[in-house]
Amino acid sequence: QVLLVESGGGLVQAGESLRLSCATAGFIFSLSTMGWYRQVPGKQRELVAFVNAQNITYYVDFAKGRFTISRDNAMKAVYLQMNELQAEDTANYYCNSYPTLDHWGQGTQVTVSS
Repeated sequence: QVLLVESGGGLVQAGESLRLSCATAGFIFSLSTMGWYRQVPGKQRELVAFVNAQNITYYVDFAKGRFTISRDNAMKAVYLQMNELQAEDTANYYCNSYPTLDHWGQGTQVTVSS
């Protein structure tokens, strides 16, 4: 059974940082490309970044220079360090493989106040 459990979200002021974590189980994590996604109510879920099995990373434009994705294969976990947060980053953040599995976790809410 696939398990994806996100944590680390919260309410922060603009310019502050958060580190999101995602614990996983039920699939071969070490061979999987892992991504972070985010969704605002009423909008489609969008990709933020991914990291492949060789630790090569990709960031969408809004994440470049501010966010850092990383993984720990021993812990089967993926992380997202988010710096210089802006109000536009307010969303529910999810982890999943890239391409995505059918199963999604609950996500973790990030709220940035300006």
